[in-house]
Amino acid sequence: MVNGRKIREMREAKGLSVTGLAEKVYISQTAMTHIELEVKPPSVIVLQRIAGVFGLAVDDLLKEDAATT
Repeated sequence: MVNGRKIREMREAKGLSVTGLAEKVYISQTAMTHIELEVKPPSVIVLQRIAGVFGLAVDDLLKEDAATT
């Protein structure tokens, strides 16, 4: 499962707004908010785009690490 909090933290660290990240991955601000709040998981394509924005592999977004549990 995608860790929405991790995405939000990375977005904030990069100085992006929800809208800014949403625009970069070609989805609505509402859809991005739903991903961050873990209301709805992203599609594989959107997940790949989010990973690309942060220079990560998709696996890195799916990993649970001690800092986020």
